[in-house]
Amino acid sequence: MNTLQLDERLDRIEKLLIASKRVLSFDEACQYSNYSSSYMYKLTSGKIVPHSKPNGKAIFFDRDKLEAWLLQNPQKSIDEIEQEAFDYSLKNRR
Repeated sequence: MNTLQLDERLDRIEKLLIASKRVLSFDEACQYSNYSSSYMYKLTSGKIVPHSKPNGKAIFFDRDKLEAWLLQNPQKSIDEIEQEAFDYSLKNRR
């Protein structure tokens, strides 16, 4: 196994470990959300993403709240929209 393959495997293991933690550090939250640190700082300074600053300096994230924030505003697929239209038409026949 070459060095590149080992690095990729280690990255996958690190991501799995981060996903099992309840509280994420700033860097872990950036990695988990796949946002750059500058964008994450912008989100935290604007109080857009839920976070904690227990000592007023270090930033931490509750993984569940971060995940819920990341999944807000879902977009329906075309199949879901067509199914809703079909259900509506069956329900409201005259």
